[in-house]
Amino acid sequence: MADITLKLPDGSYLNAEKGLTVTEIFFQLFPSNKKRMRVIAAQFNDRIIDIRDTINSDGVLKVIFEEDLQALEVIRHSASHIMAQAVRKLFPEAKLAIGPATSEGFYYDFEVDKPFSPEDLEAIEREMHVIVKQHLPFTREEMSRGDAIRFFEEAGERFKVELLKEIPDDRVSLYRQGDFIDLCRGPHVRNTHQIPVFKLLSSASAYWRGDENREVLQRIYGTAFRNHEELDAFLELREKIRLRDHRKLGRDLDIFSIHDDVGAGLVFWHPKGGMIRHLIEEFWRREHLSRGYEFVYTPHIAREQVFEVSGHLENYAESMYAPLLIDQQPYRLKPMNCPGHIKIYQSRLRSYRDLPIRYCELGTVYRYERSGTLHGMLRVRGFTQDDAHVFCTPEQLSHEVYKIIELVDVLMTAFGYTYEIYLATRPEKYLGSDEEWELATQALRQALDRWGQPYQMDEGGGVFYAPKIDVKLTDALGRHWQGPTIQVDLNLPKRFGVKYIGEDNTDHEAIMIHRAVLGSMERFIGGLIEHYGGAFPMWLAPVQAVIMPITDKQLHYADQIRDALSNAGFRVFLDERNEKLGFKIREAQLEKVPYMIVVGEREAENSVLSVRHRVLGDLGTMPVADFIDRAREEVESKKIDY
Repeated sequence: MADITLKLPDGSYLNAEKGLTVTEIFFQLFPSNKKRMRVIAAQFNDRIIDIRDTINSDGVLKVIFEEDLQALEVIRHSASHIMAQAVRKLFPEAKLAIGPATSEGFYYDFEVDKPFSPEDLEAIEREMHVIVKQHLPFTREEMSRGDAIRFFEEAGERFKVELLKEIPDDRVSLYRQGDFIDLCRGPHVRNTHQIPVFKLLSSASAYWRGDENREVLQRIYGTAFRNHEELDAFLELREKIRLRDHRKLGRDLDIFSIHDDVGAGLVFWHPKGGMIRHLIEEFWRREHLSRGYEFVYTPHIAREQVFEVSGHLENYAESMYAPLLIDQQPYRLKPMNCPGHIKIYQSRLRSYRDLPIRYCELGTVYRYERSGTLHGMLRVRGFTQDDAHVFCTPEQLSHEVYKIIELVDVLMTAFGYTYEIYLATRPEKYLGSDEEWELATQALRQALDRWGQPYQMDEGGGVFYAPKIDVKLTDALGRHWQGPTIQVDLNLPKRFGVKYIGEDNTDHEAIMIHRAVLGSMERFIGGLIEHYGGAFPMWLAPVQAVIMPITDKQLHYADQIRDALSNAGFRVFLDERNEKLGFKIREAQLEKVPYMIVVGEREAENSVLSVRHRVLGDLGTMPVADFIDRAREEVESKKIDY
């Protein structure tokens, strides 16, 4: 008589004895040894488990084969253990920290005397290949937590001991392959030979547990795939990403800089970066004005009590900077713009006839980010956010959300992004009543249905104070970025008492929509640099054309062209240097200028331009007026040529 019943993915059921290992159950499922050898792990209900684990209850069981996407996480986790084994073979004094799988591969942190060199990584990778070829089985061992602490103390592995002391379970699992043993919950592949394709990528410093006050460790990054084709595609994409890295391009194209002597995470916008930002902000302002938004500006600091009322001190204190003492009162740098917009709203009595009110601000805020998390323009400590807040009645909510979605589409399409929309609903822990959440969620859903484009549900993905719409952007390399967000706030209107006088002449609580489309200007433009590979489209290029006279004899005509293009509203540069034409063209190409205008004796005599495009190449000669028409159409259509 079977003890347990297991439901399989095809809807069938398998009766099995309680206490069998997954491997033993697979022997019932797969008489063919060839098929059993392709099994990597299993999924029992919602958890990935080891084939050595036992099944003791009814549930849903899914087999994970080598070709399944879920197999990658198990393969990569096992690869991190093989890498740690190789490091310990070559660097016996290395102390082990942690080694998880990641979305792109795996890493392992070590405490060593000096950072790993590229030559060290090559040697470690060679040793990994030796281990893989040995077909070492991954075996799971269990022991009491106390015994495990003593075991790792004797081995001098203080990081493992620290982790063990925080584990509440009485028994813990360890995994062994060959002479290497590590604290681990698993799961792992059967043996080292099941790690088919891997490569070590880089090394970097990392703080233990992400705390800059703790030990500095050395982290080795690697990746593993199921076949060489997947690895080659990953490495090709990685190289494209490296070439588009906004930090490198930002430096090479003179867009921005960050100076450690001034402060990490603080961006300096150079003239070209300033022009790009100005053009985007100008576009942003124009679109908002046409949709009934009003521009506001709020102070960079406020008394601490404002952030006590808003709940920021209660929930985000670790991201806020220490108080400034002004007139014996504590002040804080603002981490968000919403309290300021609320105070403007409350500066006078509001009627239902005044609503909706739409405030928008390119407001600079300050948030503390750990130094290890800072990343060029993408993760900074001071940034300007395209914040907006809409105050409306419940009846107006769905329409206002719809108008925001419409704005999102206009802006994202202009920058060449495709996107996916997610509706994130109530999480387990939340503020507000069920009725309020239902009203807000339904308004978001109605707006999305009215928009008519597909969207996905993110059940339980809302923040504790609001359901929301999240927009995920896809860039030119197929990478996904967190983009615009729309939140119906069920928290701040209560905290601040945001009211309006209704038709019944009594107070009503206003609905408040938080909304960011571009988000941080720093992060958005950093992402755009990578999206375009630094080749900004004509409408955003800080320099749209470079005029190149072949000799000094054409300087006067080149000056006339510059004046004509400048008067037509274009951003042009006259390259008067006494350099060869080929050198000038190569430099302009490296600077990713959209157009190069060559002026020689023939062009001057015929009052024409010889035009070269950075992508299309030589476009031949044309009158100045024709080039202006061409360039103006390209700007107005916001054409993208990457």
